[in-house]
Amino acid sequence: MTDEPCIGTVMLIDDEQADQMMYRRVLKRSGMVRDQISFQYADEALAYLKKEDREEIDLILLDINMPRMNGFEFLEAATAELGPAFAKAVVVMLTTSIDPRDRERAEKFSVVRKFINKPLTIEHVEVIAKIVESEA
Repeated sequence: MTDEPCIGTVMLIDDEQADQMMYRRVLKRSGMVRDQISFQYADEALAYLKKEDREEIDLILLDINMPRMNGFEFLEAATAELGPAFAKAVVVMLTTSIDPRDRERAEKFSVVRKFINKPLTIEHVEVIAKIVESEA
């Protein structure tokens, strides 16, 4: 691993608390992430992204199937409402879905750089870190 974290701030958006706990542990153990913020609901994450005084987000780990606003609805709203400011973040879809239509739908969003089946592993974080570094 590197001495210096190569991913600044990660935003976790997942309605499952157990998954969030596991992601936080994996991200911390990877040594590649400086900071993490978590949201159980995508609409709350979107409200955070609209704040002008918020921290810059380098990576969004986004679940697909969530109540209130699912991952695709979040992407549509964020893209429409935040435009280029939103596109700076690398979005990785994390899901248990095995439906190939979900992958195809995710690929239609230019901000989505990767589609990963849960659970998140350190190996996934290493691949994602390379994507984040190449986008910087």
